[in-house]
Amino acid sequence: MSERPLDLDAVKAFVSVAELGSFTRAAEAMQTTQAAISLKLKRLEDRVGLRLVERTPRYVALSANGVTFLERARELLDAHDRALGAFVGARQRLSLGVSDHVAGPELPALIARMNAQDPELLIEVRIASSGDLLQSFDRRELDAVIVRLHAGRGDGELLAEETLGWFAAPHWQHRADEPLPIATLAEPCGVRVLAGRLLDAAAVPWREVFVGGGVPSVAAAVTAGLGVAALAPRMLPFGAVDVGARLGLPEIPRLPVLLHTRVRDGRAYDALAALSAAFRSVVRG
Repeated sequence: MSERPLDLDAVKAFVSVAELGSFTRAAEAMQTTQAAISLKLKRLEDRVGLRLVERTPRYVALSANGVTFLERARELLDAHDRALGAFVGARQRLSLGVSDHVAGPELPALIARMNAQDPELLIEVRIASSGDLLQSFDRRELDAVIVRLHAGRGDGELLAEETLGWFAAPHWQHRADEPLPIATLAEPCGVRVLAGRLLDAAAVPWREVFVGGGVPSVAAAVTAGLGVAALAPRMLPFGAVDVGARLGLPEIPRLPVLLHTRVRDGRAYDALAALSAAFRSVVRG
């Protein structure tokens, strides 16, 4: 091979494809087109003389050489960021709010990916209801928020639309002579309000038997067999089942996940773009 250096943008495109499992999502994360990502990857493969990614119409997977190269590619990008960071001075800061009903179990891994992508970016995360986060965003206490669609708000960038269902423990049974027991978050949770309105419109008697301080606590109540909760499938405890059809409960419409941000450039913008692409990947499955 010649001594021609590697193109760092091409290396970054390869790592993004490997982590997101998709040329389309990698393009979203890098604010470019799928064709541009494909071209960068082809040039990288030509440069190293190896096939790094196996492409089929249905999936993208790393080749054996790609798996080996991935670790080295990450090390190269980390070294590059450290070299630049030594001359930048103060770390940039990104204050990010994420809604309870959006911040699933994968959130720590997504934030860790952001940290790994840019160690010089200081990320602060707040988890709360969509309504509370939007108020903080409007007061300029947060740089960006990822929330459910909120009544009266027409702004924000659509990241994905997510399906919710009525979930309960696998052996839980509803007593027909009693109101439907509901586990939910406290006000001002938008999903709580929506679930109540749907049940009322369908003339389904219900009562709150558990009000939790976060989605994990609501999921724990489901596991304990206390009742039913309106949740996204990715939030579920192991073994929970959708009982909506069996109980004749109203269908929950797909709920948009939106990004509200004042960040328009720089490291924080790149990190948000990567996180947005990752959220799309998680929500769409």
